[in-house]
Amino acid sequence: MSEMIIHGGHRLSGEVTIGGAKNSTVAIIPAAILADSPVQLDMVPNILDVKNLMVILESMNVRSEFVDGVLSIDPTSIKQSPLPSKAIKSLRASYYFMGALLGRFGKAVVTFPGGDNIGPRPIDQHIKAFKALGAQVTERNGKIKIEAGPNGLNGAPIFLDVVSVGATINAILAAVRAKGTTTIWNAAKEPEIIDVVTFLNNMGAKIHGAGTDVIRIDGVDQLIAKNTHTIIPDRIEAGTYLSLASVIGDGVLVNNVIPEHLESFIAKLTEAGVDLKINEDSIYVNRSDHFHGINIKTLPFPGFATDLQQPITPLLLKASEDSIIVDTIYPERTRHIPELIKMGANIKVNEDDHIIIVSPTKQLNGAVVDAGEIRAGAAAMISGLMANGDTRITNADNILRGYDNIIDKLTNLHADVELVNSNFNN
Repeated sequence: MSEMIIHGGHRLSGEVTIGGAKNSTVAIIPAAILADSPVQLDMVPNILDVKNLMVILESMNVRSEFVDGVLSIDPTSIKQSPLPSKAIKSLRASYYFMGALLGRFGKAVVTFPGGDNIGPRPIDQHIKAFKALGAQVTERNGKIKIEAGPNGLNGAPIFLDVVSVGATINAILAAVRAKGTTTIWNAAKEPEIIDVVTFLNNMGAKIHGAGTDVIRIDGVDQLIAKNTHTIIPDRIEAGTYLSLASVIGDGVLVNNVIPEHLESFIAKLTEAGVDLKINEDSIYVNRSDHFHGINIKTLPFPGFATDLQQPITPLLLKASEDSIIVDTIYPERTRHIPELIKMGANIKVNEDDHIIIVSPTKQLNGAVVDAGEIRAGAAAMISGLMANGDTRITNADNILRGYDNIIDKLTNLHADVELVNSNFNN
């Protein structure tokens, strides 16, 4: 079992450079099997989810190589074959192979995806999209079989009942090589969707409207990669380091940031009293010692990201008033709370409506805590850096699933942190 050991209480300073967006990368890698040529991706984060996706690619005879942030994928000899269930269950984004395989072969058989346990995350909207395109969907023995009719997939209107990033991307992947025009209504607007669409359009896809709630796809016969695609910066990683720098930094410059992707998060940091200097592609966080309580409600983009409600929590512990967090996306996303309480955090959850109340906490103390999922692990990590004494985070591979070269980046900021018992070289 992997563990992260943090010797806390050290103020941090220096610079950190944000890697490519995890939530783009884990969709673009499955999307690459739609190509009729080799694909090259740059600024790919060095995270466990990428390693697991490469295992899935290998099972389909798709060669891949990852060196210094560049991932090369050659799907030209792809074969339909059973996908490794262990790798599929290791990350939820494996469900993008449903749309990609359906678009490539007109058929997909995939084990139910795994990933973080942050409450119910149904895939009914994904299935609805596939059926709208003319596919039949059956479920048996923990597997989903999706198969186009004898005439293949045909473009159609798709109305998503709820805004879903995963369903929007899966619908795009299935529709990009379908016959005719597909229109997705109530589509998600996240920057990662724009990144996926940019990748596909640069190979010859005809997709319009990404970043709005209506996306139109005119199906094409082939996709040919002509240039290297550079993944956008990870706004969740950036937000995590901004939180860390705010609460325990003596001046930290966060590089490779698109501030427009973080507007709602930056607004809340400013409201809490954090002193930020925002540049074109970087943000400098000055030392701040006095914070105010704030109210946060997570919403689909451009609202406050659900993935950032946990990393900001340690900062709110240092506020002079209570803070309230309401996660409207995943109300049950509270696995970090019992772990922070072990460290002395004054925080609780109203079980009736899942409202999180974060109260002023004078001091955190090192403890043994668990990284139950990626962002819960990030909250524990920041808390450990703040705390007196040593913190041992178990299941630290969950942190490595989402944070690029985390040990090196923290060490370069003068944190005293190490990783033990992990088979992954992050």
